[in-house]
Amino acid sequence: MATYTEHLPSPTLSDVSAHSDQEYPPVQESDLPARHHERRLGDTEASYFLPSRESGVNDMYLHLGFNAPTQYVRRSRVRLVWAILRVRHPLLASRVQVHDYDDIRFVYIAPASVEEALNDADRNLETRSAVKDELIDPYLNGPRTLSADRLSFLIISSVDEGSSLPSPPSTPIPSTTAPHGTNASVNYDILICATHFLGDGMALHQFANDFFSLLGSSKDEKELEGVLRTEWETRCNKSDDLITRFTTSRRLIKGGHTFPRRSGQPRRTIVPTISIDAERTKKMLKTCKAHGVSISSAYFALCNIAWARNHGFEVGSSLRKMMYSALNLRPNLNANKALNDSYWYLAIGYFNVVLPSFFPKNGDVTRTFWHRARSAKEQSTSAAKSPMLIPRSRQMARERGVRARAWGKEDDEKARGVWVPPPPKPALHTLTTGSRQRAGGMLLFGYTFVGKLWISPRVR
Repeated sequence: MATYTEHLPSPTLSDVSAHSDQEYPPVQESDLPARHHERRLGDTEASYFLPSRESGVNDMYLHLGFNAPTQYVRRSRVRLVWAILRVRHPLLASRVQVHDYDDIRFVYIAPASVEEALNDADRNLETRSAVKDELIDPYLNGPRTLSADRLSFLIISSVDEGSSLPSPPSTPIPSTTAPHGTNASVNYDILICATHFLGDGMALHQFANDFFSLLGSSKDEKELEGVLRTEWETRCNKSDDLITRFTTSRRLIKGGHTFPRRSGQPRRTIVPTISIDAERTKKMLKTCKAHGVSISSAYFALCNIAWARNHGFEVGSSLRKMMYSALNLRPNLNANKALNDSYWYLAIGYFNVVLPSFFPKNGDVTRTFWHRARSAKEQSTSAAKSPMLIPRSRQMARERGVRARAWGKEDDEKARGVWVPPPPKPALHTLTTGSRQRAGGMLLFGYTFVGKLWISPRVR
């Protein structure tokens, strides 16, 4: 489960973070055109990029359903908002080039004009007529939507009549549907897609907030085009300082309890989602508050008890149950505001919540639940306030980068058919000892070796 409980700076791509203990300066190449900008991926970014290449592991999405008058969700208006945010946050419009496992680069070519920015947004925007599950399931289980050349994508969908969302090219809206300027609301679904090495869940949610702030604003399309032109002139119509650069650290911790994995099976991810009515939600939050915990702490206890009840005293029940949770690092570091005009950066760590893996057969179940919820809260608070949080996150990021590069190299060699498995480590299996003996003597050796008792008589 991922609970964001706590931020990192976002220096520009043309500068090096003052907080980074490993430098990833922009690539300096005199023959690059003025609109062409590059910078190397940091350790954490590389550790997310390399495994993603095969099947899009960790590609993020955010689905939102909403009702809106049709004039707010015309493709032309959505395209303008999408273009504004892609110019404002250049990583969304970047691609990745791999020169070496230690030299992986973001490449951003700034649009040469407002029209080019709109065309770029249009190429990465799709309108559909599908319901929520028909959007999410293909994204999770079908061919990969994103790639090294497409780091973000936007899908707008509606099955309602008069939604004004034709698939390109645009088609006229029938006169029987809600015309431009009416207040008739239509149900829409939006799917925001982005690779995880671009940023974290906080960035995705902040993006959604900015997207709807622009989409639902009182500005008409001409005014939105003015916003786009201002963004382009400020960020793109100059020779340097265009892209946001960031170096982040994160930490991965794994426990001893895992779900079974079946390799070689087709990907099949399901997303069961339920909503609890407002009255029950209010009551649950009030009860959590009365016990001094948050709803996220109660979730930890709930998952812990569910695991214990389903697995009982089986093998491994003596081990502690470890669950990891995401930790937002953004509030923990300060940065120069002039270098941080984008929230698209990866600023996430991890921490463990450790609870017993068994559930008492006797006793007060309710009391046990709230006790474990309070324990989860204490561990979460301790992790977020630890003075070693940032140094440890940076160290773990370096280790993740090293592992990802090694695994990435191995994956590529396997794909090319040139991978040779490493030779097995030496495995001792026999030990015999002794010495030269006189005639008529006997020696008896007894010893343990590789977990076995060995008896070796020597007779001459």
